[in-house]
Amino acid sequence: MTSTTTTRRALLAGAAGTAALGMRGAHGAATPPLPVSPVALNVIDVAGQLQLTQRAMEEYAKANPKLVSKIAFSQAPAPELPGKIKAQQAAGRVDIDLVLTGTDGLAAGIDQNLWLPLLPTHSSRLSNMKNYQPGAEAMQKLAGNSGVTVTYYPSGPLIEYLPSKVANPPKSAQELLDYAKANPGAVQYARPSNSGPGRTLLMGLPYLLGDKDPKDPINGWEKTWAYLTELNKYITQYPSATSETMKNLANGSVKIIASTTGWDINPRVLGTVPKDAKVGSLAGFHWVTDAHYAVVPKGISTDKQSAILLLLQWMLTPEQQAKAYDKGYFYPGPAIKGVDIAMAPAESKQAITDFGRPEYDQLIANNPLEVPLDAKALVAAFDKWDRDVGGAKVKK
Repeated sequence: MTSTTTTRRALLAGAAGTAALGMRGAHGAATPPLPVSPVALNVIDVAGQLQLTQRAMEEYAKANPKLVSKIAFSQAPAPELPGKIKAQQAAGRVDIDLVLTGTDGLAAGIDQNLWLPLLPTHSSRLSNMKNYQPGAEAMQKLAGNSGVTVTYYPSGPLIEYLPSKVANPPKSAQELLDYAKANPGAVQYARPSNSGPGRTLLMGLPYLLGDKDPKDPINGWEKTWAYLTELNKYITQYPSATSETMKNLANGSVKIIASTTGWDINPRVLGTVPKDAKVGSLAGFHWVTDAHYAVVPKGISTDKQSAILLLLQWMLTPEQQAKAYDKGYFYPGPAIKGVDIAMAPAESKQAITDFGRPEYDQLIANNPLEVPLDAKALVAAFDKWDRDVGGAKVKK
């Protein structure tokens, strides 16, 4: 018996065992243990998550043709997502079945009440969530009842630079500001509401600067907002995507960018950024952790809900989680315990061997791990940044 067959039978058995519990989905309708007939799922990614999870979802569809007829994938910028889903829900025609998002899209959807509560209603059908590693478990708390953590990493904030361009990189937030002042246009980060490194820098600064309350962006970030306002004077433009900052670093139009472990490794694997690029942390560094989530818009059919619950349970098995190592995009990547690089596909092992940084293990072990802002605070931070710091300089 193959491992795929074993996993599928376990999923079906677990789903069947919940049938008598009368699970309830949208509009009070019971979510069946299995779809009545195969469903087509439309998945939209607003976080670059498909790099880590598309292969697992495709394998699920292939292994379960009686449950899923096909899965269609699309991508969109995170800021566009809430309005798109809200319009569909208002029209009573929701054609997005599953959203793959980071904390930005998760927070915006929670704020506007867009997501279908999955927990605790369906906890027994998502039993693999019990295997989260501690960091991922902490990130899951940010999702409340709305989403499921599917990948996890320590993130940043880090700075990235080319040693041939920056011989003496900044070692503190003040040195970074001094460098930007002396080299106008040379420092760059992307708009935080649409960039992992951008929002990680935003949330990491209160720790670096010793702000009063790192979890309260409105009343506790006096030093952070003052710092960002001053830094803004020397930043020419904020790209609307992290990938733009990587290209700008590579072509020399900027010299130092905000980065994370994954955004350091993956662009070098892909050749977007030179292999010899370096990263650094700033004095007082705390990791601000990050995760990718799966959320379900309100308004989809109960048959689709059923198929998605089975899909999410599949995605949290060790075999599928090992694929999250990818090519370092969300390094390390797995959200559940006991999934090491030895379990990853051969191309992932090679990518990490060639482009990973051994110092990351020590950096992760020796610095505090901080959970990001909750949904309400994150939305408030994004709004304030857009309004008071860099919104006028965001590249359209």
